[in-house]
Amino acid sequence: MKARLLPLYFPGVNDRERNEFQEQITRLKEIYGDVADFSDPVPLGADLPQADAIVFPQLIGAIYGESAKLIGCELPIIVLTSRFGTVEMWDWEIVTYLREKGLNVFSPYNIELAKSILRAIATKKVMRQGAKFLMFQDSPGEGMQANIFKKFYWWEKECTENMVATFGIEMIYRSWKELCDNAKQVSDAEAKQLWDSWDVPVDGVSEQQSLKAAKVYIAAKSVIAEIGGVAGIGANCLNESFHCDTTPCLAWNMLFEKDGVIFACEGDTLTMLSTFILYRSLQKPIMMTNLYPFLVGMAALAHERIDEFPKIDDPDNHALGVHCGYFGLVARPFCTKWVVRPKVLAIVNDDAIMVDCEIPCGPITLAKIHPDLRRLSIIEARIEQYVKYPGSDVLNGALIRYNDGHKVMEMLCSHHSLIMEGDVKPQLLQLARVFHFQTEVI
Repeated sequence: MKARLLPLYFPGVNDRERNEFQEQITRLKEIYGDVADFSDPVPLGADLPQADAIVFPQLIGAIYGESAKLIGCELPIIVLTSRFGTVEMWDWEIVTYLREKGLNVFSPYNIELAKSILRAIATKKVMRQGAKFLMFQDSPGEGMQANIFKKFYWWEKECTENMVATFGIEMIYRSWKELCDNAKQVSDAEAKQLWDSWDVPVDGVSEQQSLKAAKVYIAAKSVIAEIGGVAGIGANCLNESFHCDTTPCLAWNMLFEKDGVIFACEGDTLTMLSTFILYRSLQKPIMMTNLYPFLVGMAALAHERIDEFPKIDDPDNHALGVHCGYFGLVARPFCTKWVVRPKVLAIVNDDAIMVDCEIPCGPITLAKIHPDLRRLSIIEARIEQYVKYPGSDVLNGALIRYNDGHKVMEMLCSHHSLIMEGDVKPQLLQLARVFHFQTEVI
């Protein structure tokens, strides 16, 4: 779905200005046609037809006397006035003037930034129209490691109701046990035919393990087909691991590869929500991992069954990124390394699997929507290297560095952290304005 843009023009302009407006509309359609549809232009001050945002392809000094006609407009306003499809620097005074009138005005200075804004507007519309998120669980918190899992807000009725009310999404819950029972009924022949079509790299994974993973995919696809239009999927896969003879890691990856369905681990609907908004808006590689800041000390080390953090300078500003024994579950297209291996964690079935994967070292951005659904945290960081602890729950984790570890400790709202490849802070700040998020930046 694309953002629907309503171009506004100034009545009473001369022929030259009129021609320039039309030429700019043509340019913008060529540049942004993949992310936006353009309605027929209307004059400033006319009744506005339905649209997702207003676009000004042209700004002139008359706006100062006509700005009252925009007061009270709740639509975002995007200024794309240069022949390169971005804001002209001569329009900064007008943009500032309109913002000081209380209008939500965007002035993107490159095409990537503008497309992020437009995709964010479209994502917001998709959610308001009832985007469907599917979660498989039965009795969350009551199973494995109940002392940990019962702490998580994402299973609270209040959390679900707030997500639905704030964004307009539809949260659909189905039985994890039933899905896993249905997976076991899939024939080996059907599962093998599917597995062979995937060309999945494996190391140490038996045919039995491979087929069990494929069967979860087949069972999940059946539920998705029944519901229709599923945008995100997840399961309470660790806490209720006794229901399944494998893990859904590979199934979720293949659903993303084949159908663009985003996924979240451990029944975490807040991570699912954040992943959907950030990925659909920015179209950048994204993943979730557990963040273990060195400042946490033994509380983190003991959980991962390691004796010490890596010996490095400036340890207070570092963390390990580790989830289920490896870096985390990352979609194959995002990775420089991606291979399916046997499970690591003791709480899952012996036939379970996990993905060992890496994204490029270098700049990353940690981002997450807070549980209050009003704030977005943004942490500029970088992956310095990958570290391995044989015989532990960190067979391959990422060494992550940020600027102020103590501020990070105050700002983190969950041990589940989303990582986006590259420095995407500028795009995230624009996204926050589309969704009216407050931002916390380190």
